[in-house]
Order: sequence, then structure tokens, then C-alpha cells
Amino acid sequence: MSTYKSEFLNVLASRGFIHQVSEPETLDARAQSSRITAYIGFDCTAPSLHVGSLVQIMMLYWAQQTGHRPIALMGGGTTRVGDPSGKDESRKILTDEDINRNLVGIRAVFEKFLTFGDGAGDAIMANNADWLNSLNYVDFLRDVGRHFSVNRMLAFDSVKLRLERQQELSFLEFNYMILQAYDFVELHRRHGCTLQMGGSDQWGNIVSGIDLGRRMLNAQLFALTTPLITTSSGAKMGKTAAGAVWLNADMVSPYDYWQYWRNTDDGDVARFLKLFTVLPLDEIARLAALMGQELNEAKKVLATEATALVHGRAAAEESAVTARRTFEDGALAETLPTIEIPRAEFEPALGVLAAFVRSGLVASNGEARRQIKGGGLKVNDITVTDEKMTLTRAHLTPEGVIKLSLGKKRHVLLKPV
Repeated sequence: MSTYKSEFLNVLASRGFIHQVSEPETLDARAQSSRITAYIGFDCTAPSLHVGSLVQIMMLYWAQQTGHRPIALMGGGTTRVGDPSGKDESRKILTDEDINRNLVGIRAVFEKFLTFGDGAGDAIMANNADWLNSLNYVDFLRDVGRHFSVNRMLAFDSVKLRLERQQELSFLEFNYMILQAYDFVELHRRHGCTLQMGGSDQWGNIVSGIDLGRRMLNAQLFALTTPLITTSSGAKMGKTAAGAVWLNADMVSPYDYWQYWRNTDDGDVARFLKLFTVLPLDEIARLAALMGQELNEAKKVLATEATALVHGRAAAEESAVTARRTFEDGALAETLPTIEIPRAEFEPALGVLAAFVRSGLVASNGEARRQIKGGGLKVNDITVTDEKMTLTRAHLTPEGVIKLSLGKKRHVLLKPV
């Protein structure tokens, strides 16, 4: 059980979010006696965040729910550099246009979880490009760089591991921790932010920000990190055989998102209910106590509640109904993900390999061939055995679609238009 007195840290601890905290007693007292401002940074390396970012998003959510002010910091500036933490190689350099386009998609996610506005407890959406992109390099080196020891920077895991493996670390990436530390200082100056949160791999960077705040502003700042979240099988959160599980509906449909959570390993159900839903802990304990086939009901609750947070309650419940009709009732659910293709592509026929690639169920013809050899592809619930098979209008169901399936869990409808 948590020994924290503040509601904020007590909620985070009881739901499994806390790995490390700097000066926990002092931070706990601050959170109990006053409103604190806390931030997490998100670099803009893709048009959407994925499930791997949900732990951080949920911490901002709980900060606001317990009376504090969250800052979602968009890394419009730091994305130009690339965070080396946990990476074996340099990130691809993105153009400013790429970064700005990604920002739009990422910002939309936070509106599902946080209330933004001008009130004392309203969330803030900040962008470190506002202060980083206009820095004078020489002035920055003199005013900020002098507070950093290269000896100490070399000891941080994000740098040390890359060097030990004799993998290149660019001078650009080496500066990342300085920029992140400076973000903390700027957010303290601008918004009174005193807490930075992040994954456990960010501990060194966050502590650097605490030290910089003390040296430059004589400010007392705090750090809080989450444990590395993996599945019971050891897999990293947010990754599947089909790729990343994105949070934006135009990249992963609400139905596929629901299915991702429905397929949670038995051993992860209780933990994921605490982390990725807002259900009360007593209700989570009841669901976690279910055994055998009954545990599937807990997985459905997890899937519906997690999907409701990201895509809304209506989309979550529709996904649950679609899954029930598809798997339990054996009916063709017209609300399955649908890909529209021109009718002309069926004249005279559409190759089955191309059809599965178009559906997004496989990434290439080669992958489709491998799945066919393993009996993994079906058309209208009939296993595909011939890679030269073609689809024609004769394959259309009475609903005017062709159902493509990868394994037992993933289905897409092809609809000629």
C-alpha cells in the first residue's frame, strides 16, 4: 500500500506508475498543501503517439484529476535533435514541415485526456520550439552549457551504453540532455513548473534539469519516473506483429485498438486495468480475481474502457459489439474496418496477395505468401491455399463486401465502390 499522504502521489503509487521519485517526502508535502505544476515532454517523431506513450499521458491525466496543473510539452525544438535515450542509432532528421505536421496529430490526442484553458488548474500545451529555436548558440553555451560536466554526461546511460557498444553518438544528440534540462528551467520560469515526469530511461536527463534549475534559478525542482512497461512475455508496449498501435483513429481504427487490448495476456490484465483505465481500484480487484474463461470478461472491460479514453465511449462500445458479432455470434459485422477500392480493380479480378496488402493486414506480397503457407489468411472465412487466387465480384457477400482475415483476430472488409 502507498504511504503517500497527497492524493496525487497516492493515486500514482497505488496504480503502479511510480518507479523513482526525488525527495519524495518534500514533493508529497508540496502536493498535499498546494497545487503543483508538472510536465512531460513528447517529441514529434511521428504523426501520432502510440500505446507506449499512454503511461505518461495517464500521469498527466491523474495530475489534473487530483487538483494539479499538467503541462504537455511538445518537442518542436528537441525533435530537431533526437533523444538518444534507449536508442542504438541516431534518429532520422526531420524537416520543420514534418515536425509541424506531426505536432497537429499529436496535439489532438491530449484533448481526449486533459482540460485545457486559462484557469489555475487547466492544462497547458507548450512547445519548446518557442524558446529553443531562437537561442543564440554562443550565449547558450556561456549561460547554460557551463553548468554541465562532460565527465558526468558521459556517465549517463543514454550516452554510456551507446559508447560501450561502439555505436556512433553524434554531437547533436549529445546536446539533447542539455536542451531537456533547459526545458525544465524555462517551464519553471514561465509557468512555475516544479515537477518533471517521464519514463525510467529519462531519469538522468530529468536530474540534470533539477541540477540546472538549482544552479541558474536557485529553484527546488523534482523528478518522478515510471517503470519500463512490458507485457508478461517481455514485449515492449505498443508494438505488434502488424506494427505500432497508434492512438489516432486514422492510423489504427477503434476496432483494431479495442482488439489490441482484448488480446492482453492473462498475467497483465490487473496491471493494465490500473494503468490504462480510470476504473476504481475495488472494481479492478473484482475483475482481476476472475479465473479461467471468466477472465475474458475482464479483458473485454479493459478493451472497452481503454478504447473509450482514446476514441470515445460510442466507438468503444461499437467495437465491443462488432467483436461479439464477429467472434461469438459468427455473423458478419458490417462495422469491421472497411477499405474501399474502385470497382475497376475487380475487372477482371484482383489478386489475393494485392488484396491483403491493400487491406493493411500484411505489409508485402512476401509476407502474404508466408501467411498463406502457414494457413493464416482467409477470404470470407475460407482459408487461402493458393497464392495465385484472384478475387472477383463472385466473392462479394450479400452485404456487398469481401471479408479478409489474418489469423483469428484481425479482419477487414473490402468494399468495391
